Amino acid sequence: MFLQFFYALAATAGFCLIFNVPRRHMFSASFVGALGWITFQYALSIGYGNVAACFLGSCTVALLSDICSRVLKDATTLFIIPGILPLVPGAGMYNTMLAFLDSNFDNMTKVGSETILMAGSIAVALLMVASLIKAVVTIKDSILDILRKRKGLRK
Repeated sequence: MFLQFFYALAATAGFCLIFNVPRRHMFSASFVGALGWITFQYALSIGYGNVAACFLGSCTVALLSDICSRVLKDATTLFIIPGILPLVPGAGMYNTMLAFLDSNFDNMTKVGSETILMAGSIAVALLMVASLIKAVVTIKDSILDILRKRKGLRK
């Protein structure tokens, strides 16, 4: 598991170089990607399927990216885009195309549908975590406004 963490960290650092992530955020963005990959691998090891494991890994990347963006005061996309790339099912797309070229349509539909579901789970996870964080922040701000108004009325 440690080697997978290290390789995912290195791969995400490479994507950070490609996408010109600022140097001060490279380690945190790489760490986000590595933890997303470790979550994916752990979910697979305890018996989850590829789609559910990809969803959990993407949720981890989205949550950690939002935390990093709030702590480091920069855009969330700096952490999400390189962090999510190790989870993108590129091998599934390749195998789908290979099965299509071999006219193995049964394998093509099986691998292709799983690949599409994995890509969809990434999108749903990113959207769901961003929406939840937005709802929590809105509720927190509303409660703080109510408390400030009550405190102001007492004076």
